[in-house]
Amino acid sequence: MKQCFGYVRVSTQKQGEGVSLAAQKDAISAFASRHGLAVSRWFEEQETAAKSGRRVFAQMLTLLKRGHASGLIMHKIDRSARNLRDWAAIGELSDAGVDVHFATESLDFRSRGGRLTADIQAVIAADYIRNLREETKKGLSGRLKQGLYPFRAPIGYLDNGRGQVKTPCPLKAPLIRDAFHLYASGRHSLRSLHTEMTRRGLRSHVDRPVSLHGIETILHNPFYTGRILIKRTGTVYEGLHEPIIDVATFKRVQDILAGKAGKKVTKHNHAFMGLFRCGLCGGPMSPERQKGVYVYYRCHQPGCPTTTVREEAIDMAIRDRLKTLQLSDTTAAELERRWNEWLDDGDQEKIRRAFALQRAQIKERLSRAADLAVDGTLTADDYRERRLSLELELAQLNEREEELNRQHLDPEKRHGFIELMKSVARLYEIADPDVRREIIENCFSNCHVVRKDVDLEPSNWLIERDPAKLSPLVTHIGSLFEQIHLLDTEPASHRKSAKPT
Repeated sequence: MKQCFGYVRVSTQKQGEGVSLAAQKDAISAFASRHGLAVSRWFEEQETAAKSGRRVFAQMLTLLKRGHASGLIMHKIDRSARNLRDWAAIGELSDAGVDVHFATESLDFRSRGGRLTADIQAVIAADYIRNLREETKKGLSGRLKQGLYPFRAPIGYLDNGRGQVKTPCPLKAPLIRDAFHLYASGRHSLRSLHTEMTRRGLRSHVDRPVSLHGIETILHNPFYTGRILIKRTGTVYEGLHEPIIDVATFKRVQDILAGKAGKKVTKHNHAFMGLFRCGLCGGPMSPERQKGVYVYYRCHQPGCPTTTVREEAIDMAIRDRLKTLQLSDTTAAELERRWNEWLDDGDQEKIRRAFALQRAQIKERLSRAADLAVDGTLTADDYRERRLSLELELAQLNEREEELNRQHLDPEKRHGFIELMKSVARLYEIADPDVRREIIENCFSNCHVVRKDVDLEPSNWLIERDPAKLSPLVTHIGSLFEQIHLLDTEPASHRKSAKPT
């Protein structure tokens, strides 16, 4: 009795767990019994036949070429191959003397007519896959243009079914947001961030700690800003899903990853690092932790009379100085009146025109990049990188305009901002460390330590508090308002997404 191999295949694991493989085996066994053949070995595979390179199929072909069996029985032509390369390999087996049989198709593969019929069916099967692939691409492209992400949700988002918008995971989304803000602070390397996020409990889809590579992938993914990037083409789509982070933070993270944002500090998160200089020699006041408890800021210039000052002393000096810089009710009311007049005099229209001009410039740069890519001046990788950067720049511009309009056009927000300016010291007391640094940078133009004394020079916008001298502040207050916009009443620990930019 002639010995043959039996080959059965399904495309998915779900099919393999059903009756498909068993049904194929039954049909092949019945065919072998009717024609006096014996199946000496079965080869089962759960993989699509659209692509060549199937492991089990390749192993079977090798054994047949070595003479381990004299024939091959398969269920149908489309079970054997849906691409012409694998079909050619089956034809080569027949040319080498191996009998090829199909259990459910009555054709003689060795005859000219039977071989032609089989070839035609193989071509039809390959064309079916090509058409299916094209239709699938059209469907995916249509969903992407609608703002829907037709693939598995990234970590931090939930899948809600086919055709549905991804939504932030209530457990993982806050951790993803923390990861971006921690790395954007410049105080973490990828390894230290990986350790920190593992400690905080960030888990993958399979409920395992996210790997170091996984952390890097998250930080590179613009999906968290509301954009969908298709890496193969470099195309960016505007997603319908809710962003987890703002574009400015994402761009800051990309700059750090690319080494464009200076050296990262990973050892200590000192409150005033980089903010103070010696008032006598101009050198930096470097923080040092002594005995594991106290932090001292030291001038390291030899012979300088300024030696050290405790971190607590600097903090107290800042609080005391901010208390002296409050705006009076009269000054605040006059400032609010002038600001409203400034907005009503058409300056908002000037701002809109400025945004429109910047938007047009970015689109022109996108067009030039596309032309350079077509000409071959830009490589595909360089074009994708430049396109993503410009798309994010455009998105950030839109975010800024939307936020500026929303804040400026809301009288309550404007009034709240004026009230906030009257009580910067109180804001400093309730703020988290990152926001405190922003307050210091916005409120003081120079921060010095002279011997043991802390010297803080207020910014111009705080100096001009006389109602008669408010013009410089009124013309600057718009951008200042956009920078700070800490008008909500959330606890400091929940205010990270509203940090000054």
